[in-house]
Amino acid sequence: MHLKQYLTDLNPQGQPLPDGLQDLLLAISQACVGLSQLVAQGPLIGLLGSAGTGNVQGEVQQKLDVLANDALISRLSACSTLAGIASEEMELPITVGSGRGDYLILFDPLDGSSNIDVNVSIGTIFSILKKLNPSTPLEPNDFMQAGSQQVAAGYVVYGPQTTLVMSLGAGVDLFTLDPLTGDFILIKQGICIPQATKEFAINMSNLRHWAKPVQRYIEECLAGVTGVRQKDFNMRWIASMVADVHRVLMRGGVFMYPWDQREPNKPGKLRLMYEANPMAFLVEQAGGQAINGTQRILDIEPTALHQRVSVMLGAGEEIELLRAYHLP
Repeated sequence: MHLKQYLTDLNPQGQPLPDGLQDLLLAISQACVGLSQLVAQGPLIGLLGSAGTGNVQGEVQQKLDVLANDALISRLSACSTLAGIASEEMELPITVGSGRGDYLILFDPLDGSSNIDVNVSIGTIFSILKKLNPSTPLEPNDFMQAGSQQVAAGYVVYGPQTTLVMSLGAGVDLFTLDPLTGDFILIKQGICIPQATKEFAINMSNLRHWAKPVQRYIEECLAGVTGVRQKDFNMRWIASMVADVHRVLMRGGVFMYPWDQREPNKPGKLRLMYEANPMAFLVEQAGGQAINGTQRILDIEPTALHQRVSVMLGAGEEIELLRAYHLP
């Protein structure tokens, strides 16, 4: 089934999907088809390497970061139902049209872009919110909604296949791009994360910088069958959130990017609105859990567009254990 037919047939809560939301989801999917082609052609058309600029986060932008951001904005700006766009790469949101549309979209245009030059999977992450006051002009505060208010979220992985994973609040479904037709085809419905796992993803080089509860958890995993967990764990780390979380959704596991003491005043590295919220939404819809250590990520009330957060998500049993270790 093609994505367009899938969206037409979808009936969440017994109601057809609004036309405006269908148009928005199709627009972002088609923008990602174009990005998939750019990523694949990168070295052939001179798109590898730094753009020589920095984003609002103070990070060096890659050439494809800038192109991906511009391509998404260009395609999405044509959606009449969209009121505003916020991107990890931009300090302030962009008003679409009069700013009086029904929906808001936030995205990380190219997650894991440090992996571009070494041909490792990267991706686009997106989050869609309802504009609470669609009849009024756009204000930055319109985006300040908890992740539980998302009406849709998803990501596209540019890897051996180009894969779209998406949820509209009634489970998680997976589509694969047919490069011959340019269509996303439904491959799997009702993705489910097992509650138990023997696999975790974290950057082990930062072990000495983590808080004691995370150190305890990882040390117990490393102890394997001889430790209190009484089972051996495997560690995986791609350094691309979209790829690491995709693996968790596909075969289980836990992904962690926790607070560390090198930047003690920052609650974490990942962005709440562009990365943590959409991924937490997907993980919960697949039966997993997502916390910042003590709090459900989707319950966090944002105070800034580029707010950062500690992230621990995946298999329910492991996340509950991490939560217990963070309690006083």
